[in-house]
Amino acid sequence: MSVSQDRLSSTLALDAPVSSIGGVGPKRAQSLGSMGIHSLSDLLEAFPRRYIDMSAVRQVAQARIGEHCTVVGRVHNINSRRTRKRNLSLVEVGLVDGSGILMVTCFNQPWLTRKLEQEMRVSVSGELEFNYGFKRMTNPVLVVLDPEDAASGLVLPVHPASAQVPRQTMRRLIDEALERIRGCYDFLPARLRCRYRLCSRYQAYRAIHAPSSMAEVQMARRRLIYEELLLLELGLMSRSRSRKANLVPYQQVVDGPKLAELRSIVPFDLTDEQSAAVSEILSSMAAPKCMEHMLLGDVGTGKTLVATFAIVAAVDGGHQVMMMGPTEVLVRQYGVAVGSLLDSLGVSWGILTSSTSADERAGLLAAFAEGRCSVVFGTHALLSDELAPKDCSLVVIDEEQRFGVDQRLALVSKAENADVLSLTATPIPRTLALAMYGDMGLSYLRKRPQALLPRTTKVCHFEEEGIAYDEIRAALSRGEQAYIVCPLIGVETEALQPGLASSEDDDADQSFVEYAFVEGILEEGDFDPAGKVVSAASTHARILQESVFPEARVGLLHGKLASDKKSEVMEQFKAGDIDILVSTTVIEVGVDVPNATVMVIEDADRFGLAQLHQLRGRVGRGSKPGKVFLVSRSRAPEALERLQVMENVDDGFELSEHDLALRREGDVFGGRQHGKSPLKLVNVMRDTAIIEAAANDARSILDEGLLNEDERAVLMQALAHKEAQQ
Repeated sequence: MSVSQDRLSSTLALDAPVSSIGGVGPKRAQSLGSMGIHSLSDLLEAFPRRYIDMSAVRQVAQARIGEHCTVVGRVHNINSRRTRKRNLSLVEVGLVDGSGILMVTCFNQPWLTRKLEQEMRVSVSGELEFNYGFKRMTNPVLVVLDPEDAASGLVLPVHPASAQVPRQTMRRLIDEALERIRGCYDFLPARLRCRYRLCSRYQAYRAIHAPSSMAEVQMARRRLIYEELLLLELGLMSRSRSRKANLVPYQQVVDGPKLAELRSIVPFDLTDEQSAAVSEILSSMAAPKCMEHMLLGDVGTGKTLVATFAIVAAVDGGHQVMMMGPTEVLVRQYGVAVGSLLDSLGVSWGILTSSTSADERAGLLAAFAEGRCSVVFGTHALLSDELAPKDCSLVVIDEEQRFGVDQRLALVSKAENADVLSLTATPIPRTLALAMYGDMGLSYLRKRPQALLPRTTKVCHFEEEGIAYDEIRAALSRGEQAYIVCPLIGVETEALQPGLASSEDDDADQSFVEYAFVEGILEEGDFDPAGKVVSAASTHARILQESVFPEARVGLLHGKLASDKKSEVMEQFKAGDIDILVSTTVIEVGVDVPNATVMVIEDADRFGLAQLHQLRGRVGRGSKPGKVFLVSRSRAPEALERLQVMENVDDGFELSEHDLALRREGDVFGGRQHGKSPLKLVNVMRDTAIIEAAANDARSILDEGLLNEDERAVLMQALAHKEAQQ
């Protein structure tokens, strides 16, 4: 066989089923399939989760107190118990390495008693402490080592594994896959590899799975990260350009009479950022191509007002507008905030949601189809086949990250050559926005109008929750209102008997129920015979009304309420007929009640920082300052440290960077890509330069200025192949 045939065979092997590897029968292939591994390519993209640099291992005797280090030893003993004070499960493991003994303490990990055995060799990485006469680590990263792992001089990859496919088996399968693809063709053109000094694809796979040093790992990551990003950017940009290729774009009127009148009736001056965003969006609308623009704005920065200028510009040209929001509560806010301005301009508009009556719906659909209605605000109801605009030149998608890809495309397909303006209140750093949106135009609103007063945020343990409730009482005495946010609606969870912690992690109302026991609000009789309690918002609202704030009017709002009921509750809250609104995150966006000045967020450690920031944006929106209390039952240092960032930082973009550093950008991508992140190795905070380079290169490739025709064809074929596999 010739060299070229060998290389072709190695390249084709990437698509071979994983069952083609020796020892992978139907049962193991099924187990691998449950891990998302179906082909050799999938197997090679099951990248190690972490590495143990055995050359940096410390012996117990030499490890210094306060140092973050790795210790390798053998399990001497394992003890399991529950703490008396807080009833937490606790596993203590004694490790010996010939120089001494290290005590490892793990909270809420009872499964370790089943996983670990005496004499088993393990690696632990964490901060070294000293107390009760021993060197110790608390909740370290613990990895069970295979018997054949050498004690030093190696970098050990920790691959994803399962009970059916243990780490040792994964390593063997990956080693065989690497042999099968040795010499495979590289679709990344040589000129790009030379420009950035990148290794070949095979070298990258070999180095990331079986490195001889951490320097090799970094070399492999650079290559694979650039590849991930370049393909992502090419996909985003090419799809956008393909969609617009055969469309006749609108060249919108951006100096019409209604737009001029809008500027005069807005009751305040726009901020510099708002003025700049309006100018950027209107310029894009006037350009001879279909606009795709994203307005990224922190909470309370006036994104809806900026969008109103785009809406009126479209109407000035005699066209129509569709604006979609994720919740009916938010959509009805459009009617208040935008509708009143449109009324002053003589622009006809309507609202379409699932609760719109049959007669009203029929009339609105007919008016929009005939061009008698210029603007329709709506929820997912806008996706109905019945809605057919006569001449829509602008589609606005608010909180776009809350809609799936297919939903956004379904709305745009109703007016294929319309300009598209997307809004998001999730602040995203520019580098992540580049990776997410390709060559979409971007405008930013970072500062809230000066008229809005500052908020204060305080983190408190559930034992201190009374402080938050005292603040609510003080607010009510001043005639103000409050929110209490719970993670869940009313899911049945394991009972929290007095003095006992739940055995399940998903008890969203655990902290409040324990507080209720301490205060004597709940007793054993409050549980049903099966020993269960309905937790979260429903329980919260009942207990608050009956026992904590009996003199106040407590309301309940969550996503499973009927639409008309949700609207009724919100109208009552806005009118001041409800003093305390207990809610799930349905109030996260769009709810504007200036008289609400206090918010208590239960189990705040269950939320990301960006979501907490959006939630607290519901208070301090008027002439009165807001106070937010983040209640957590966790005492884990990392959980409290993350929440305490909220006390000191009120800038959404800065918080988003903290969130990305602590969580993963995949959380953001997941909402856009049907729950699956397209990026496996990229770290937005670390890989800024690579993101910028990949975005610029993708744009140059599509503009036919960077690669020759053959190079571009190979690269685009690789992109098509990758997208077909996803």
